[in-house]
Amino acid sequence: MSAIRLTAAQAMVRYIVNQLNEDGDTFIAGCWAIFGHGNVAALGEALYGVREQLPTYRGHNEQAMAHAAIAFSKQLRRGRAMMVTSSIGPGATNMVTAAATAHVNRIPLLLVPGDVFATRGPDPVLQQIEEFGDGTVSANDCFRPVSRYFDRITRPEQLLTALPRAMATMVDPATAGPVTLAFCQDIQAHAYDFPERFFEPRVWRMRRPRPDGTELAAAVEAVRQARAPVIVAGGGVHYSRAEAELQAFAEAHGIPVVETQAGKSSLPWDHPLNLGPVGVTGASSANSACMDADTVIGVGTRFQDFTTGSWNLFQHPDRKLISLNVQPYDTNKHGAIPVVCDARHGLEDLGAELGGFRAEPPDADVKASWFASVDRLTDAPDKDSNELATDMQVIGAVQRQAGPETVVMCAAGTMPGELHKLWKAGKPMSYHMEYGYSCMGYEIAGALGIKMAEPERDVICFTGDGTYLMMNSELATAAMMGMDFTVVVTDNRGFGCINRLQMGTGGEQFNNLLDHTVHANPSRIDFAAHAEALGATSVKVADVAGLEAALARRGEVKGPFVVVIDTDPYPSTAEGGHWWEVAIPEVSDRPAVREARGAYETAIADRNAR
Repeated sequence: MSAIRLTAAQAMVRYIVNQLNEDGDTFIAGCWAIFGHGNVAALGEALYGVREQLPTYRGHNEQAMAHAAIAFSKQLRRGRAMMVTSSIGPGATNMVTAAATAHVNRIPLLLVPGDVFATRGPDPVLQQIEEFGDGTVSANDCFRPVSRYFDRITRPEQLLTALPRAMATMVDPATAGPVTLAFCQDIQAHAYDFPERFFEPRVWRMRRPRPDGTELAAAVEAVRQARAPVIVAGGGVHYSRAEAELQAFAEAHGIPVVETQAGKSSLPWDHPLNLGPVGVTGASSANSACMDADTVIGVGTRFQDFTTGSWNLFQHPDRKLISLNVQPYDTNKHGAIPVVCDARHGLEDLGAELGGFRAEPPDADVKASWFASVDRLTDAPDKDSNELATDMQVIGAVQRQAGPETVVMCAAGTMPGELHKLWKAGKPMSYHMEYGYSCMGYEIAGALGIKMAEPERDVICFTGDGTYLMMNSELATAAMMGMDFTVVVTDNRGFGCINRLQMGTGGEQFNNLLDHTVHANPSRIDFAAHAEALGATSVKVADVAGLEAALARRGEVKGPFVVVIDTDPYPSTAEGGHWWEVAIPEVSDRPAVREARGAYETAIADRNAR
């Protein structure tokens, strides 16, 4: 058997560039890297050698680099992924939050943090964490609970098993998520005679299992007995590219569809059977259908608490839950009838077995009533109004300027809830929301990742002032890369979303808005000037009309374009929505908290009684 002598780092990158997806593209599309003493010498040299086949991108923050990689893969429906490497110590632990984001959202991501010396000769090295009772532990053990597969490379030949395991984990829809290969820095430089066949090109096919016959039969029987079924479309619809099958299934059987944050845009917003967003940030049209549903068919959803109203939404006394999902863990939640399968194949087979079954179509007036109640919120304000813009009016302005190829994206704060309720998504994947981990700081890096995935798309990122301050560094990266996307910064002077939650749970306004925080000096942050300093084109607009005018010229701007607008932190869409369980203190001197606790206990009792 012929062999080739390579360093472990050289072997890793040579293997990666030969792993292909079903379209013949390299599955790992590129590597984000911030070099340090744990990866610059050996892995840096290896990446330089394959820079034409595996581009290396330099970021400014390890967490943000990984967020860009996550958004890239999410927008491509997990068809490709990226590698992210850091030095040991803080560079590595900066990526733990991003690993958790990828884990919750089931997005493939290859993390290669540098690690300590396997030989332990120079211990303790710079940035090394020393566990007094366990010599095998390093800072990278933080990745274990947030990785789908974790390995520490302490010998070059371990790559022969670790790398195929890593690939198998990332490409399988049932296990897709972050893989961490903690790479000891001395081992990166060690040489080994690797078999040449290890580097032969390999095509990895995404497994799309069909339903088990027994499980399918149980689901068919449950649907046939249904009088008021509803479909909950989750992110798995997009990852399976099952939008057409979902529409065909819903139309054939007259079953209405409601959408989670991850599943939004599964059906066009104006399709008669799309009742809109579901759950805590849902539409009254969707939530009323779910409250009355005797059979709930989840397709590619993990039934997060925002989707289920903390399991207080599905209120029919005889409610049955059916879960179509590639991951058995998800199919068995809350006593569901499990159907382990790919979403596309599951809908095809379920539809074929149901034959001519049809449910009573939803009342069209319910959906029309929802839009009649909320469309006014997104209208432009009176031109003579001196009031601050609301988040709803900002959404309306962006919607009016959006086109068929626009992708709107967000992750945390006020906008996810408002966008879920109000944004009218047309094409699949035109709505990109990271709301599994709701990670502040994902937004700007995520917009960069989306643009890298689909350069032809018009990308508009919503972010608040609080999130902007948490993670804005990749604006500089985007400017240097010449990546065109738009960032709308809504400045409500603090954490407006959590301030409203604080008030809604009986709390006094405290430590969220800047006006309710003790500071020696008042805040005078100029977000437009800051964005300009990072290399973006930026403008501060006075009102909604100014926002629309700025957005209208975004096609003329090269590189990132940042538009800042002051907004009112208090208004939100009162229509729709559902109860969400947030624990409220049992004991308090404040009457408002005691009143909120009483309402909380009533809601818990109602849920437990069902």
